[in-house]
Amino acid sequence: MTRRIIRRLVAALLLPVVFLLGGCDGNGGKPAFQLTDLTGADFGRSFQLTDHLGKPRTLEDFKGKVVVLFFGYIFCPDVCPTTMGELALVMKELGKDAERVQVLFITVDPERDTPDLLSKYVPNFHPSFLGLYGDSAATTRTTKEFKVFFQKQAMTGGGYTVDHSAGTYLYDTAGRLRLFSSYGQGPQKLLHDIRILLQ
Repeated sequence: MTRRIIRRLVAALLLPVVFLLGGCDGNGGKPAFQLTDLTGADFGRSFQLTDHLGKPRTLEDFKGKVVVLFFGYIFCPDVCPTTMGELALVMKELGKDAERVQVLFITVDPERDTPDLLSKYVPNFHPSFLGLYGDSAATTRTTKEFKVFFQKQAMTGGGYTVDHSAGTYLYDTAGRLRLFSSYGQGPQKLLHDIRILLQ
């Protein structure tokens, strides 16, 4: 055989191996997530809240969709609108697949974030986004379940802001907590990992 023929045979034999290896990530066949993997976590199991349309909601209501869950408040000056804006960009990039994703905004300031305000604020980022709220007891119960910190901070001259954990939880279509995105990760990592969860 000539060297050219041998090279073609070797290339033909190696091609399927290259494709097989291309599907691996060097992590035992597990998805190559870019965000923090929380698979198997024993918190963030569910909630009992009301959406901005007045409908009682639990996490189980959204099975079949990838759920993206963020805790914040309407009067937040920076972190909350930035995160919601990034999630809106992700939904735009997903195109038709965005129909299989549900973004939930849970307020940590139910005293001010009334259903009326939530119904104007949350869907302003994307029409499918839902704002969720509960009374003080339900809010505390939910934040404990999700290991979210929040605390009012009085402002000079009156009023208050709310310090709170800044991060986003992602659930797969079976309703299992899978990922955590800390603030500042950017929309591309969210988009990448949501696409994996949608597979």
